[in-house]
Amino acid sequence: MSGQVFVGLMSGTSLDGVDAVLADFSATRPHPLAAAFIPYPDSLRQALLDLNDAGHDELRRAAELSVTLAKLYAQATQTALGQAKLAASAIQAIGCHGQTVRHRPDSGYSLQLNQPALLAELSGITVVADFRNRDIAAGGQGAPLVPAFHDRILRSADRHRVVLNIGGIANLTDLAPGRATRGFDTGPGNMLMDAWAARHLGSPIDVNGAWAASGQVLPELLTRLLQHPFFARPAPKSCGREEFHLGWLEPLLDGGEDPADVQASLLELTARSIADAIKRECGPAQEVLVCGGGVHNKQLMLRLQAQLPTTRIASTDLYGVSPDDLEALAFAWLAQQTLAGQPGNLPEVTGAREPRILGAIYPA
Repeated sequence: MSGQVFVGLMSGTSLDGVDAVLADFSATRPHPLAAAFIPYPDSLRQALLDLNDAGHDELRRAAELSVTLAKLYAQATQTALGQAKLAASAIQAIGCHGQTVRHRPDSGYSLQLNQPALLAELSGITVVADFRNRDIAAGGQGAPLVPAFHDRILRSADRHRVVLNIGGIANLTDLAPGRATRGFDTGPGNMLMDAWAARHLGSPIDVNGAWAASGQVLPELLTRLLQHPFFARPAPKSCGREEFHLGWLEPLLDGGEDPADVQASLLELTARSIADAIKRECGPAQEVLVCGGGVHNKQLMLRLQAQLPTTRIASTDLYGVSPDDLEALAFAWLAQQTLAGQPGNLPEVTGAREPRILGAIYPA
């Protein structure tokens, strides 16, 4: 085993759980060795959702949740190590994104809940964390950070590709031959659909988009949704639950809509905002390679293809990269960059003044 084995941990805005990927970075292309997923209990998911708004005793609640998350991160790491039959001593570092609860680059910060010192103690492995705030300090958005990794493993010399991650928020990476890599958030991915499904179905997701497919898009509602100023804002840009949540949606409803029709409209909002962003910012791409939870939403993938009829819409699996592991793999790579003293951001993507070495290191 080489001395370039890293763990990447990702828990995104969908709040479904923790993805862990163990990978060997000794070759040009990273080689995944194991992957694990630890789902969030309903109580943890709700507690994290509650922290997205100001509330009583939130500093204590945030600190306690950070400890809980560190223990889950350690569990996910140990599961991946067990699958690969590797000891902690074989791992260079863990790259841990943490759980975003506030993202306010306009105010100079992005807050990810984490307790990296505890994770280092529990795992016996060096931890690299807090990747976003150095980019923000340099004038950037702190997001998205994965385009640099997409560039490394999915760029083609002769095909114009867009890598599309559909998590709670959707973001894309534009990999056009002969042009610098660009990337930005396009708006809501699964976030609004999941929240509406939780309210009306009692389920955290609309499986395969079946409920949305049973409804009809409400054109007037879709028009109102697309008037959110974020969509017209030029890149670089990023967003989060601060912009897109049920409290934003509810005043735009008449009150008599069939819930399935609202779900269909929310799905169309995701597909349309992504397609509009690609057309406006990227131009005629030949391929859109999709990763993240949204790749499993059959109805969403169909609507994306309908919005971009001349573009091939496919999972990143097409090129041997698991769509479920790609973001966690990116944070393993970012940890490698940090330890090597190499930048992890792309100023063309985040808007930072210059490339920066990202992350804080917590030795084992």
